[in-house]
Amino acid sequence: MDGVVLSCEHGGNDVPPEYRDCFRGAEQALASHRGWDPGSLDLGTAFQRSTGAPLVTTTVTRLLVEPNRSIGHARLFSQYTRDLPTDAKREIVDRYYLPHRNRIQAEIDELRGIDRRVIHLGLHTFTPELDGEVRNAEIGLLYDPRRTNEKEFCAAWRARLIAFRPDLRVRLNYPYLGKADGLTTFLRKRYADDQYVGIELEVNQRLVAADDRWQTLIADLAQTFSAGIRTAVS
Repeated sequence: MDGVVLSCEHGGNDVPPEYRDCFRGAEQALASHRGWDPGSLDLGTAFQRSTGAPLVTTTVTRLLVEPNRSIGHARLFSQYTRDLPTDAKREIVDRYYLPHRNRIQAEIDELRGIDRRVIHLGLHTFTPELDGEVRNAEIGLLYDPRRTNEKEFCAAWRARLIAFRPDLRVRLNYPYLGKADGLTTFLRKRYADDQYVGIELEVNQRLVAADDRWQTLIADLAQTFSAGIRTAVS
């Protein structure tokens, strides 16, 4: 469907062969939420099937380089890579960071070229507990409250979700703030509110499973998202 770009920044925990020495003994971290977003590629596939939109993904672990952080951010590199030489870190950015972000921008620009406002949906999952705090939601919708179109789209999507799936706790700008540093925040600096709607979907990893309930959930999320596209994209 024209006007939509999907992205998955944490689709896997792959370590490129040339950097495996950096991650010796890090198997537990790589398998955890620190290394990737379990279930996010499932979400991407479901939303692509529902919308027909391009899906841009990366399966390289976020512990190599964090594609959802800006250049210069303290957490761009993890404890496993931050002490690498400057040239090595520059190569990581060139090979595993910029291609993902550049492709998303290219997809947005292509749609903008036919005078479309673009809805960019980043697909993520979050750990049920962080630093001793249990997250009290199943679904989070992240946006910048200063951007009217993002705020209205997420409010309407939340209403549809609650009506369709009253068993789900759906919260806005939870468990993170949509205006914090990230890919959507970076893109908002390039595109005006009437050109770009940047939203992130966050799903509690407690729900991720290889069963019919998980497949039903992601289909419901995709369906309720798609229901709002025609009224949001002009």
